[in-house]
Amino acid sequence: MTKKMSMSTSKTSLVLFLCQIISALDVPLDSKLLEELSQPPTITQQSPKDYIVDPRENIVIQCEAKGKPPPSFSWTRNGTHFDIDKDAQVTMKPNSGTLVINIMNGGKAEAYEGVYQCTARNERGAAVSNNIVIRPSRSPLWTKEKLEPNHVREGDSLVLHCRPPVGLPPPIIFWMDNAFQRLPQSERVSQGLNGDLYFSNVQPEDTREDYICYARFNHTQTIQQKQPISVKVFSTKPVTERQPVLLTPTGSASTKVELRGNVLLLECIAAGLPTPVIRWIKEGGELPANRTFFENFKKTLKIIDVSEADSGNYKCIARNALGSVHHVISVTVKAAPYWITAPRNLVLSPGEDGTLICRANGSPKPSISWLANGVPIAIAPEDPSRKVDGDTIIFSHVQERSSAVYQCNASNEYGYLLANAFVNVLAEPPRILTPANKLYQVIADSPALLDCAYFGSPKPEIEWFKGVKGSILRGNEYVFHDNGTLEIPVAQKSNAGTYTCVARNELGKIQNEVQLEIKDPTMIIKQPEYKVIQRYGQVSFECIIKHDSTLLPTVTWLKDNDELPDDERFLVGKDNLTIMNVTDKDDGTYTCIVNTTLDSVSASAVLTVVAAPPTPAIIYARPNPPFDLELTGQLERSIDLSWIPGDENNSPITSFVVEFEDALHEPGVWRYQTEVPGTQTMAQLKLSPYVNYSFRVIAVNRIGRSQPSEPSEQYLTKSASPDENPANVQGIGSEPDNLVITWEPLKGFQSNGPGLQYKVSWRQKDVDDEWTSVIVANVSKYIVSGTPTFVPYEVKVQALNDLGYAPEPSEVIGHSGEDLPMVAPGNVQVHVINSTLAKVHWDPVPLKSVRGHLQGYKVYYWKVQSLSRRSRRHIEKKILTFRGNKTFGMLPGLEPYSSYKLNVRVVNGKGEGPASPDKVFKTPEGVPSSPSFLKITNPTLDSLTLEWGSPTHPNGVLTSYTLKFQPINNTHELGPLVEIRIPANESSLILKNLNYSTRYKFYFNAQTSVGSGSQITEEAVTIMDEAGILRPAVGAGKAMASRQVDIATQGWFIGLMCAVALLILILLIVCFIRRNKGGKYPVKEKEDAHADPEIQPMKEDDGTFGEYSDAEDHKPLKKGSRTPSDRTVKKEDSDDSLVDYGEGVNGQFNEDGSFIGQYSGKKEKEPAEGNESSEAPSPVNAMNSFV
Repeated sequence: MTKKMSMSTSKTSLVLFLCQIISALDVPLDSKLLEELSQPPTITQQSPKDYIVDPRENIVIQCEAKGKPPPSFSWTRNGTHFDIDKDAQVTMKPNSGTLVINIMNGGKAEAYEGVYQCTARNERGAAVSNNIVIRPSRSPLWTKEKLEPNHVREGDSLVLHCRPPVGLPPPIIFWMDNAFQRLPQSERVSQGLNGDLYFSNVQPEDTREDYICYARFNHTQTIQQKQPISVKVFSTKPVTERQPVLLTPTGSASTKVELRGNVLLLECIAAGLPTPVIRWIKEGGELPANRTFFENFKKTLKIIDVSEADSGNYKCIARNALGSVHHVISVTVKAAPYWITAPRNLVLSPGEDGTLICRANGSPKPSISWLANGVPIAIAPEDPSRKVDGDTIIFSHVQERSSAVYQCNASNEYGYLLANAFVNVLAEPPRILTPANKLYQVIADSPALLDCAYFGSPKPEIEWFKGVKGSILRGNEYVFHDNGTLEIPVAQKSNAGTYTCVARNELGKIQNEVQLEIKDPTMIIKQPEYKVIQRYGQVSFECIIKHDSTLLPTVTWLKDNDELPDDERFLVGKDNLTIMNVTDKDDGTYTCIVNTTLDSVSASAVLTVVAAPPTPAIIYARPNPPFDLELTGQLERSIDLSWIPGDENNSPITSFVVEFEDALHEPGVWRYQTEVPGTQTMAQLKLSPYVNYSFRVIAVNRIGRSQPSEPSEQYLTKSASPDENPANVQGIGSEPDNLVITWEPLKGFQSNGPGLQYKVSWRQKDVDDEWTSVIVANVSKYIVSGTPTFVPYEVKVQALNDLGYAPEPSEVIGHSGEDLPMVAPGNVQVHVINSTLAKVHWDPVPLKSVRGHLQGYKVYYWKVQSLSRRSRRHIEKKILTFRGNKTFGMLPGLEPYSSYKLNVRVVNGKGEGPASPDKVFKTPEGVPSSPSFLKITNPTLDSLTLEWGSPTHPNGVLTSYTLKFQPINNTHELGPLVEIRIPANESSLILKNLNYSTRYKFYFNAQTSVGSGSQITEEAVTIMDEAGILRPAVGAGKAMASRQVDIATQGWFIGLMCAVALLILILLIVCFIRRNKGGKYPVKEKEDAHADPEIQPMKEDDGTFGEYSDAEDHKPLKKGSRTPSDRTVKKEDSDDSLVDYGEGVNGQFNEDGSFIGQYSGKKEKEPAEGNESSEAPSPVNAMNSFV
């Protein structure tokens, strides 16, 4: 059944399923009904497939079945009929198919071994049992054997074989001694799955003569004992340790097949000294969680409920301190057949269709075969309504003679499944199973469920009536369940009365009456309140109730959800509970429970016992909720609501807020109704038709709002025609030939009655057409097809229900669907304003050709090629949209000196129209961008080489380049500016006659006929005089180039500088000697301490001087300077040093690198920027590292 079936607490279920039925026809298990209905046999109980019996007791082979009429039973044994009447030892139980074979009076169980099958048959078909294999259990004795004592060297392995007799079922093996005590087992000594006792290594304490193997046969409750085995361990010193060797299984690999659902047991037992430890892994995967267990000291891997996914290679690894050994067990999981979809009983009416499905899986895949009444379906009597299709039998237009029991057999080499499923074709007039005049009592505002349990074939149709001659019940206020139950979701007093259920099919009709009474709900109108009481005082809890006069309530008091203490201090009155002489143990929660036969309510309060009275204080709080809501003066469109205010909690109530719930349309949703002053305890409320109202009241004071009151009783207003029409009506086409009319549907409480629908009307505007109307269900749109493209329509939507129409609605204007525009804009003209901006004009298209709402025009434009390079590139189209009916637009961001194309398209709500013919235009030349690079190379004493790249965007034909340059002195002042014009086809220039060791700044740009582009700047330095010799000088450690000044040529200045330099040199040498006491001065560490990133060791080919040392130590100290490969100098502040004044070629070096020579020359300065200057290597650089 697709719908749920709810029942009241006082009602028990009368309708159960006979079985799982693939049909709309359900058969309830009503005892009287089942006595009358015919039913094919169904096997209800049978013995297991593999039935091992105790040969000392009678054999009982079970076979029970049910059916109407009761079935008869017969048996086969080993495939042939088993005539029980001819065997005095065999009897069949009365009214049953169960066989009893008398063994205890002289029969032999072995004589009755075989395969048995039971058949239960009646006039509707035959069901068969599984094949039951009967085998008596066996517990044979151990064969006599002479056992020799086992003499074993200490540390060697040993296996004591059990070899129990073959029994049925197999025995349980265990090892004990003569005192019937189990032999202790450990990682060293353990029993294998085959019952043998394994010693990984023997110890002297293993010597004994009573190793006894026992076999317990549970079926016959017997135990067999093997002859004791003697073990003697002799010692040899020293005991030799051995690496692991597997005792079982042997070899490096083995295989095992297990069936799906069984327990997989894998075993590895190893010999070795020390005793090996076993570990298990699954190759290429993980051992299954929650199904994997380790037994027998991890020598046995146990996986329960195995499936095909557990197939794979399992490796056991035995390891001790001397090494390891492993064994791989390849596990294959096969599967006996198991059900995917077992066939289920089918109950049909004459002329109906149905199917039996039998689907099973297994490994290998099982074969499916069908039988009818126990006979292979291929040789069974033909049935024209039956068609076999593999694992499915299809029934079409069945008749009563089609009833039968079908058997599905799914089998493979590992087993079989057999299932019976009957097809029962019934033709029965309707029956109503619910007792006549049954009384239902429910609480108002609760669901009421009135039963009408029925049966018939074909399935009857059920109708409900109010009263004996009332009209049929329909509408949203009722729910009709498939099982015949009538549900009234919100029962009101007006729903009370007699209800009639009518069941009818083509074979007859029957009816039944039930009674419904609606009771008022039980309420606690005065609840117990929280109390704080002084010890030994008296306290009272109130519990005042209101209930239906026909129901007898019972009031029960609980303390902490348990019965009240048996204490005379607790006095229970009609409406209260009083506690005398309160003590500390009376602390707790007290609950008042009110029960009737239909409902139950409760309320609780906490009692706190204190030693002293609390300090009086005024507590301000939100008000308590109003109570005892009452409805009076019920009219169609109004009602009076009154209430009793709750405690205001020391803050006067300022207002009451009234809310309502519509249980018919929006159950559980509370909406604002009105608000009245706090002095008023009644309100007249306006109502809408066809709403199931309930109200609640909230009190408000300056502290806040109270909790809502309990809801009032429900009041269902009468239905009426709608008062309003849908809002937001629109008519917009979604396709060129339709008009989609949409609206906002009315809410449930706006419908004013059942059967809410809408009358949708439309006509073409400005055409003398009549209105076309259609009435649709409670939906929100309607599509008019076959309309002309984009024409105006007048549209209106009117609400109606079962009681009439809403007022005449207003009309709105809509349009049918748009289509793509038909015409492209004409007379497209382009006016180029400058090299990057153009203005485009076009003529507007006729509005009729737009075929939709004109949204604007789109201009597509793209660059075809640059006129300066004559090379095409990937075309990237750009789009500009101009809204509305504009006929011109500006195209910004164009590239100068380029060829462009554009076209214009009109746009409506559907899309774009055709493009106008492409219009070609060209932009004039512009100023170029800056040259792509400027590189200065090959610096000499008086020249620099400049190389440059043409502008990335020439924006025209280049006419020339302009080079400007000027010197910079050490104070960053700029000298006179020199300008040179260079032809456009040049890409390099050598500047000569420059000052040596001088920094120059260069400005470089390109020109077209329009003008000069942006410039690129660069700086560079000419190198010093290569013959110049400089002496060390005190300074900051960095050289700085400067321009030549006249003071350097003065003799007095030169002499002064020489004297200063010589003095500083002498002082430095003295300092070094005193500091290092004749040792080395760590120049490299001093350089690191300066943390000058520009002073780094250089390779020999970079001009490294080698190392500088004083006269006492000739071990070199590395020092050098690095100059960029392009000889450019980057800007960085630098202090003056003696290098500024170096000149001449008098300086020399000894072979060990020490400096000799004299200081001379004139002062010449030059600005240094960033890196050290590009002068020739000088000993001053080495000296700088000391400062």
